[in-house]
Amino acid sequence: MIGDNPSGAGNQQERPGIDEWIVGFTDGEGCFSIAIVRNAECRLGWQVQHEFSVTQAAGSRDALELLRERFGCGTIIPNRRWDNHTDLMLRFSVKRRSDLVQRIVPFFQSHPLRTAKLADFDKFREVLHLMELRRHLEASGLDKIATITETMNRRRRSRYLESSEAIRRPTPIELS
Repeated sequence: MIGDNPSGAGNQQERPGIDEWIVGFTDGEGCFSIAIVRNAECRLGWQVQHEFSVTQAAGSRDALELLRERFGCGTIIPNRRWDNHTDLMLRFSVKRRSDLVQRIVPFFQSHPLRTAKLADFDKFREVLHLMELRRHLEASGLDKIATITETMNRRRRSRYLESSEAIRRPTPIELS
């Protein structure tokens, strides 16, 4: 028996729109990441790196191309695998801060994530805001960013906070 609801492209009531699909895809396969890495050319010797990414097997490249088309930014690059699979993986990656601030963040503010990934997005957005305020160029701001990153994704101790520079620096109480 055929139901009252026709299937196919004409039945948009049962299919999510592209924006809803992106939210679901990101909830499942996306990552909002912040890393603090050594860089001798930076004032404090550390650099904050930010990235929004979605990873898929190479056979699903079209899905990543759809993300790039919808956001109007980003690149699709090979992604090194850290597991025992041999399939080539690709990653849609947005690293340019202006694209993150002007395209990615507003999109996910208008179309909220529905999983625990929302908390990572909120922290990601907070770090980008601190960077827009140039707080990453101050030791106290870098400390705050490092503390936030420890609560994101895999929740690892920040290498920056374990560094001798951060450990030996007097706290604000010691300075007064």
